Amino acid sequence: MTQQVEREIENMLVLAAEDCDPANFDQLHKFSSRNDRRVLSNLVAHGPVLLRGGRGSGKSALMISASRQLDPATPESSAVGIYMSLRHAPLLKSTGEAYGRILCTLIIRNIKDQLKDRALNFDPEPEVGAVQFALSKLAETLGKRIVLFFDDAAHLGREASLEEFFDIYRTLSSNSVSCKASIYPGVTRFGIRFDVYNDATVVDVFRSEELPDFADTFVEVMNARYPRSFKSTNFSSSLDKKSVAAFLGQAVLGNMRSFVFACNALQSRRGGDEKIGIPELSETLIELASNYYWPLLDEIRPKLGVYESMVETGSDVANLIFTECGQRSGNPRDVIIHRDIDEKLSKPLQILEYAGFMSKREASRALKSGGRGARYALNLCNILEQTSGTRLVKSLYDRWSEKSREEAIQFSKGSKLSDIPVPETPPSGDLAIFTQGIGALSKSNAYPYGLSPQKIQLLEEAGYQTVGALVEASDEDLDRIRGIGVATVLRIRNVLGQAIWM
Repeated sequence: MTQQVEREIENMLVLAAEDCDPANFDQLHKFSSRNDRRVLSNLVAHGPVLLRGGRGSGKSALMISASRQLDPATPESSAVGIYMSLRHAPLLKSTGEAYGRILCTLIIRNIKDQLKDRALNFDPEPEVGAVQFALSKLAETLGKRIVLFFDDAAHLGREASLEEFFDIYRTLSSNSVSCKASIYPGVTRFGIRFDVYNDATVVDVFRSEELPDFADTFVEVMNARYPRSFKSTNFSSSLDKKSVAAFLGQAVLGNMRSFVFACNALQSRRGGDEKIGIPELSETLIELASNYYWPLLDEIRPKLGVYESMVETGSDVANLIFTECGQRSGNPRDVIIHRDIDEKLSKPLQILEYAGFMSKREASRALKSGGRGARYALNLCNILEQTSGTRLVKSLYDRWSEKSREEAIQFSKGSKLSDIPVPETPPSGDLAIFTQGIGALSKSNAYPYGLSPQKIQLLEEAGYQTVGALVEASDEDLDRIRGIGVATVLRIRNVLGQAIWM
């Protein structure tokens, strides 16, 4: 790889796999861990799969990578892979038959676009039965199984259309058509016809420091994305590159997008020939806590519809848990929450898990006080924020880097956590993001590759005042605005995707 290419790759801020230039995809995305290989194997195999993971965990990257192993990207493959992102606002605003028509239209369009001449006769009506029959005929004509990858199938803030999606997903699945869909933890509206554990295989995107190849995964990503900034010689004598990569990976609970943010923050702290040491790691974790994780809750809030009020509850839960862990001797990084509290706070906990504050590692663990509860691992950034002195020292770095763990803090039925009230959920509600001014899309901690003030002004002068109005605009409408070209239209679509989806 030339130095010019290395510089270009290091200067990229590619947070969403679907926004990545296909020419750079394999260079930026690595899947060497045993779990990643297992996930990819499930995604290309026969049978329906639900790929479950939080924001930035790598679901899209895994689905795109799986599709690239199949025809047309790999013509010699015995199956055809059709990847499609469901980041389309009309899907969020529709239910019933209208939802089905829009989804079927997207399936037809993606198949025709990706198979081109081989799908010339693929032109069914946008109706589930017609698409099902046409897919079976297309598979027969091609002599290959068809794999449909539905990315962003679920939206945490609007579950109304999920029943329709899973009904269609189930209908399209057959011996010749394998459906795969990405979902978030906590998605429950599968509908009365869809039995999640009988009608699909649920595969979790799971990267834990408790697994043997955890460090290898993150040092490989660090090598790929930062070939010049993070060489072995860039670290102080008390640290080595692999242990730092593993530590940062653990600090963000194995979340790939958060790991990229962590590396970018650490990279910015390197000046000239200075070595990376414990102080730089300490500053990086504190910056992530204050300028990444907490702002992320503000970003999520307007996307949650009826669950918007749960963000405040989630914030109260996080403050209580992280304060308890940060001030406890040994700075434990796990909590066990009694199952009754876990059920009561299910939606706030799902929001915190989605945002990367915590990650459920075990569904059931015995508590000393009696009963059982779920074990959650906590991100190290927010623990450090509450630690005495608010700084990382070598002894704490070593303790957190060890395989053995401090005893988890237990929240029993009578703990303070059980006293946190949960607001009632209204029966319906629109996503507030649609009514926000387009200034919300400006580059910020929430939207690191957002729009510049100049582009925001051009859009406002063209009459686009709200995010909802911008969503409704066609690419042709936007391209006609003086100063907005094809590249900017693509950027606008990418930012809107992040603003509305997760």
